[in-house]
Amino acid sequence: MSSPLDGIRVLELVRVAPGALCTMMLADMGAEVLKIETPPAAAPPHGSPPAPEATRRAAFNFVERNKRSIAINLKTPEGQRLLHQLAAEADVLVEGFRPGVMARLGGDYETLRQLNPRLIYCSLSGFGQEGPYRDLPAHDINYLAIGGVLNLIGEPGRPPAIPLNIIADYAGAALHGVVGILLALLARQRTGRGQFVDIAYLDTTVSLLAATPVLREFFLTGEVCGRGEGALGGSYPYYTTYETADGKLLSVGCTEPWLWDNFCKAIGRPDLSRFARRPEHFTRAADAEAQQAKQEIQAILRQKTRDEWFAYFRDKNVCVGPVYTVAETFSDPQVQARQMVVEVDDPRVGRVRQAGIAIKLSETPGRIRRLGPTLGEHTDEVLAALGYDAAARQRLRQAGVVA
Repeated sequence: MSSPLDGIRVLELVRVAPGALCTMMLADMGAEVLKIETPPAAAPPHGSPPAPEATRRAAFNFVERNKRSIAINLKTPEGQRLLHQLAAEADVLVEGFRPGVMARLGGDYETLRQLNPRLIYCSLSGFGQEGPYRDLPAHDINYLAIGGVLNLIGEPGRPPAIPLNIIADYAGAALHGVVGILLALLARQRTGRGQFVDIAYLDTTVSLLAATPVLREFFLTGEVCGRGEGALGGSYPYYTTYETADGKLLSVGCTEPWLWDNFCKAIGRPDLSRFARRPEHFTRAADAEAQQAKQEIQAILRQKTRDEWFAYFRDKNVCVGPVYTVAETFSDPQVQARQMVVEVDDPRVGRVRQAGIAIKLSETPGRIRRLGPTLGEHTDEVLAALGYDAAARQRLRQAGVVA
């Protein structure tokens, strides 16, 4: 069965996982992704097996599956020539460096487009290619801080809650990068030309926040809620978490009035339906009455365990969910039914458990063809395809150009 990106050749030059997730999503859908990595300072002799632990870690690395790896020293002229040869035949290049780095390595867009006008060149950088912050280093927490997201997450009167690095790194840069690349591939079908795809972590953070009611109300009225306030901040009884009899948590997300009405009836308190979400809640914290209602609901939900409540609500048409640990998530029957936990047999390390493919296509589904490579695992294979014989490959290796 074919995959939607069969035949699309992608070069990956990234050092952090968001860029690797971007290319992994392309690889899952059939793209041939080649990681161009930096050789270690002291590469093991050619033919020596990689350390078992390194091999095992590579196989379990979710964002590296379905890829090959070549190790090239791009600080050498010979290494840059290899990059040019690879780019001349590629459809897509994804790089994750700060602006200017790829130019110093001889691999910037203006250089490579002369060799391959059809090349789609995607840059994932913190602040994009222009602006006063262009050259600053940053990570997810910094983009969330500058983008106005971090200040909204958590409880009033306490420091912000830090949501791992899911928002700017993965929902932001990685997924927007995939969308940008696919749009550029679609445009190339009409124009025959590639283009530069400029993705900034900060831009994508702002865009994600703008999709929420918080930003809609800000642009509409100039008002904005504080941390832990607003309809989705956790202060209102219809959108929050409650402790259950076993000390675990149950999430409630009944933002539509009819769902909240169903919830209140299900717990035997139809009188609490009057605390349903209203438009003014988006910029305000819950008042004393709503907080009291929340406490009364908390007392009720402490009467059963988390899983008992989840089972009880299954046929009540309400939005609830158990707050799981990671281990519980991958044991959940829904997660398993959707094949979001899979086991793959790897000839190097045996059976490997990973998260599955979230995008389900009926006619051209994605698939896991191989697990993550070790550094430089496919160097000889790639160089041979470029026309380098064994002697030439050995010369490059001895010169420190490849590993």
